[in-house]
Amino acid sequence: MLLEGGLKWQPLSLSPAEMDFLALKESSAREIAMSFGVPPMLLGLPGDATYANYREANRALWRLTVLPLCAKILGAVAHGLRGWFDGAALRVDLNKLPALAEDRMALWREVSGADWLSADEKKALLGVA
Repeated sequence: MLLEGGLKWQPLSLSPAEMDFLALKESSAREIAMSFGVPPMLLGLPGDATYANYREANRALWRLTVLPLCAKILGAVAHGLRGWFDGAALRVDLNKLPALAEDRMALWREVSGADWLSADEKKALLGVA
């Protein structure tokens, strides 16, 4: 194509090589996230609709990745403190996690509706006692 008057050619779309690079970049990000236990949907990559919505993906991140990692780390710290503090135990307070509030409310409803449990048993199940 012949351009006159100081005009320059500028492509209006991505070349096939650039599109391959973007696909490779998205694939790498997806694989890295999965290796760390992060649902790829939370990265905002196109084509990752394995969870019904972000709330479910966020809940899965907490339940399957963050909480087990916290339990492992806090268990190791508690083990190191046992020489100074007998019976040392460190835990994550699940009541303080907004991502798991729905799960907690469902547990409270189920335990509240269990008429065959005593009040003390209900408190023990909810971790209140």
